[in-house]
Amino acid sequence: MKKVTQWFAAFAIVMGIGVLTLPAAPAQAIEVFGRCGVDKASNVCVSKEDDASSMIKIVINLILGILGIVAVIMIIIGGIRYTTSGGDSAGIKSARDTIIYAVVGLVIAILSFAIVNFVLDAFLD
Repeated sequence: MKKVTQWFAAFAIVMGIGVLTLPAAPAQAIEVFGRCGVDKASNVCVSKEDDASSMIKIVINLILGILGIVAVIMIIIGGIRYTTSGGDSAGIKSARDTIIYAVVGLVIAILSFAIVNFVLDAFLD
């Protein structure tokens, strides 16, 4: 179990360093709201993201995306546990169960994403 913790800690450190080294997006210094007084129908002034259905869709997609990421991480952890079990039948069964449950969770998250987007697009627009 100590090796799994070490592997997970090393993975987290590498991912953390990778995220920290990503370049930041440059700032765009333009005035976008000055046109709203002249042309109220411009794309800058009219936002389609303000209605409730769009906000619901964004929140649900964000939650399902996080669940998908957690499922992929659990598959990786299960694979690490499987390879480091050392032939222990209880460790192999536990790792196999982790992988199976994570794959089932990932499939459910993908299907939920598709169903939610279909329903929201079909009935709320």
